[in-house]
Parts: sequence; C-alpha cells; structure tokens
Amino acid sequence: MINKHTLLWMLFGCASVTFAQTAHTDSLSNFSLFDLENTGKADVDEGKVLDTKKMEAKDYAPEIHGTLRSRYEYCSTLDASRFQVRNARVSFTGNVHPLVAYKAEIDLSDAGVTRMLDAYIRVFPTKGLALTLGQMKVPFSTDNLRSPHLLYFANRSFIAKEISGLRDVGFTAGYTLTEKFPFSVVAGVYNGAGIYQQKEWHNTMCFATRATFDPSKYINISLNFQSFEPDSVRMNAYDVGLLSNFFGFHAEVEYLYKTYNGNVFKPAHAFTGLLSYDLPLEKVFNKISFMGRYDMMTDNNRGFKNTLGQYEADDFERQRITAGVSLTLAKPILAELRVNYEKYFYTNWNLADPSEQDKLVIEIVARF
Repeated sequence: MINKHTLLWMLFGCASVTFAQTAHTDSLSNFSLFDLENTGKADVDEGKVLDTKKMEAKDYAPEIHGTLRSRYEYCSTLDASRFQVRNARVSFTGNVHPLVAYKAEIDLSDAGVTRMLDAYIRVFPTKGLALTLGQMKVPFSTDNLRSPHLLYFANRSFIAKEISGLRDVGFTAGYTLTEKFPFSVVAGVYNGAGIYQQKEWHNTMCFATRATFDPSKYINISLNFQSFEPDSVRMNAYDVGLLSNFFGFHAEVEYLYKTYNGNVFKPAHAFTGLLSYDLPLEKVFNKISFMGRYDMMTDNNRGFKNTLGQYEADDFERQRITAGVSLTLAKPILAELRVNYEKYFYTNWNLADPSEQDKLVIEIVARF
C-alpha cells in the first residue's frame, strides 16, 4: 500500500507536470530531461527535438558516443592492488521523426560485466514536454544522474551508489522551462525490480519524481522523491540537493532521508558535500581541478529480509573523505586523468566491504 507521504509526493509531481504544460520555451534542441546544464557538467546524448518539419536522409543518421574508463587501485588497508576497466560504453541516439527520438546504450565492461543500460523512445508532443518509455535512469539524486565522464570523482557518492537505484524500466513525463524562472520537473512509474527482472508481473510499482529550479544563475536546487518495494516492504526516499558555480568553484551538497513502512527498520540518512576548483591551463591540458568531498551514511537495508525473516542492516554505517586532482584535455575528445584518495571511517571495521576501504584510485576517462 502507498502511504499518505507517497501520495502527496506523487500528486506534487503530477501537479508540477500539469502546470508545466501551460508554459513555453523557444528552443527544444537543448532539452535535457534531468536538467544537468547548471551542475557544471552536462550530458547531451539523451535524445532531442529536430528543428525541422521534414527530415532529410542525413537526419536519420544516429549519433554515436563512447566512454572508456580504466583505472588502477591500491587499497592501503589490505596492501593489495588491482586494475579495472570500469566502463566501456557505446550509445546510439537519433530520431525517426522530428518529435520522436531514441537512445540505446550498452556497457561492454562494467568492471568486467556487460550490461544493457538505456533503451528507450522519447516523444515530444508539445514545447518543453517529453514522454519516455523504456529502460532509463530513475530521476533521483544529482550524482546518480551523472554519466561516468561527468563525475567529479572516480567513485560516486554513497547516495548515488548505495541507496538510490540507477536504472529501471518504465514511463516518465518531463518538462523543462529555460526562460524567466528556469526549472525542470520529471515524474515516472517503474517496475521497481531494476533492469534484469522484466518478465515478472508486479502488484506494486516504483514511483519517482524530481524537480529542479534556478533561483539565480549561480544556484541550482533539486527536490527528489522515490517510492519502491523490491520485496515485501515499501521504502520512501526523500532527497534535496543544492549546488553553485562561482569564480571557478563548484560547490554541492545533497541530503537523503529514507523510511520503511511499518517501521520494520530504522530510517536511513545519507549526506554528501563537495567543493571543486578549476584552474585554466594553456599547454597540453586545458584545466586542472582540485576537489574534496565528504560523504556519510547510516545503516541501510535494501528492502530484503535475512534468513530469519528479519530486516537488518545489509549496508553498514560509514564515513568517507575523498581528495582528488583531475587534469582535463579539451574537445573534440574529452580526456581526463583523475587521481583520488579515499579515507574511510567505520564504527565497526569488521563489517567493511573490501571495495569500501582506504584506497588510491588513478583513473583515465576518454569520451568521444
């Protein structure tokens, strides 16, 4: 059953979309469902409106994008190291009609595993409005929505990696306004079982909504909600984020609060805050970035019972401080060298996952 808090957030999302349909925007070619334009790093291959009434032969040709991300890691607490191909992504985006776009993206090596990521069709029935059906990112959390080449650090925040789901199969309605008071809103319904359980029938669905707005050219605020039930308990996650760009700095904070119906597990909290500074360079690299991040999470349960039929922590309380330096090459091919060091703090080190311990990460990212 959906509780009153879930219903209120769903109504908020639907009301926002309904209101948005009465507004207008001059340009649809830069439509972004998740509005990451003001986050300092923007994605451009989500599918777009063509500024033409009749398509020519060249308009049917898909755009091809690729991302390669390889890394070396040394874990100081284990005195061990490893190499990884963290991502080897290829995506195809294009149009079959000026108002009908598509995207298909596959990761040939997500740490050695092949995964189909995005597979959707997007329709633009009116100015600023987009309807999407298929497999896609769930509209929740700013860091969750960034593609690998847009990340500030080699690893995502706890909010994006541990608590919020990255992708699911479903339907979304989104609207973006770029004039006067810029904002975007997207609301969606999904299977709630991730991208690998698509044949099952579901008595309950997952719901998500995200709204972002820019009160000034220096500030972006996001409000996020997600309600999901992977097994037998419904969980509701509330997330708020704020980011700002000023004088070469990028600052960002995000907080998440997660509850469990019936209080079967105590509420979970997570927080992340980062600061980055870009220093322009004139030779070889076009900039060097210095950055730091603090993030934390309390004990979390992913929605499943243990062998005794009880809900207990399956993702444990911890804190992390990350320091990083990145060197970036200019377009047409984006290339970035990231050097990060992650320091972890556990209340009980015996519960620490081998991949979530003190480590040095040296990563090279290429985007074409």
